[in-house]
Amino acid sequence: MSRVRAALLLAAILLSAPALDAYLKLGADVGGKLVSLHWASFPIRYFVTNRDVGGVSAPQLQQAVGRALATWAAVPGASISSEFVGFTGAEPLSGDGMTVIGFQNRPDFDRILGSTSFTVDSVTGEVIEADILLNSSFSWSVASDGEPGRQDVESIALHELGHLLGLGHSALGETELVGGGRRVLGAESVMFPIAFSAGNLNRTPRADDLAGMGDIYGSAQFQSTVGSITGRVTKNGAGVLGAHVVAFNPASGRLVGGFSLTADGSFTIGGLDSGLQIVRAEPLDDGDVSSFLDPSLPVDLDFKPAIYNRLVAVPRGGTAPSIEVKVTPK
Repeated sequence: MSRVRAALLLAAILLSAPALDAYLKLGADVGGKLVSLHWASFPIRYFVTNRDVGGVSAPQLQQAVGRALATWAAVPGASISSEFVGFTGAEPLSGDGMTVIGFQNRPDFDRILGSTSFTVDSVTGEVIEADILLNSSFSWSVASDGEPGRQDVESIALHELGHLLGLGHSALGETELVGGGRRVLGAESVMFPIAFSAGNLNRTPRADDLAGMGDIYGSAQFQSTVGSITGRVTKNGAGVLGAHVVAFNPASGRLVGGFSLTADGSFTIGGLDSGLQIVRAEPLDDGDVSSFLDPSLPVDLDFKPAIYNRLVAVPRGGTAPSIEVKVTPK
């Protein structure tokens, strides 16, 4: 059986994104067809590299990873499980058929806290093994309330494990430029591609994360409890590729994002609670577009944010009538 290997870096590039999905899922090209990356069987059996770093021992890393995996396993409707096999001398990102999570000193990754890589079955898109590297050139902590000046292991592990399970990046966040980089002002997803400042925690999946995980691993019963919105983003009658489309439920305050990923501007936002939703389209201009979409795509950033002129009624277990969100040039 032929296999391919591809890498995903935190705040770097996605492999690719299947068209017409809320949030982003990772994908592989299988015979000219884009297939969502996924684990076909559980539990995921993983090892932890037996290496301590300043402030965090290998056992403490394993405990933080275990807590993060338990967080994803607790997503309503999703069937996810894992098993810690033991400590190993193997490095993460080794491609040796073992799923390995561990620290590695990578000063060349000067802005990357962690990265996730995969070995994928190129026939089915199923993940054979995946590895997570946490960059020990940064300072780390497992303190329950965080530690000033140190990155939180569990927060970053939760993000990278989201990738390992098949999620791409979420655009539900806000940043500001600081010293040539970006500082997070707020995020509505643990899959936001830029980490909070050292000392802060991001250990709780939000609506966008839950919708994505439920979509990949949710049962048929779960899918029957949620709904979706479909439509197009257009500018002067033509489709807008790469628009970030957000559904906001004013009753619950839940935000779930989607993207227009085809030339005609089509999008679908799934995993939504039934009821009324406010739909907004905006350009991906708060950060690096390549953190979300293939940089070769002709992503349109030249338009003003716009809100659809009506509330959208999402049915339970169904899809709302298609809508058109019209935007105008900046």
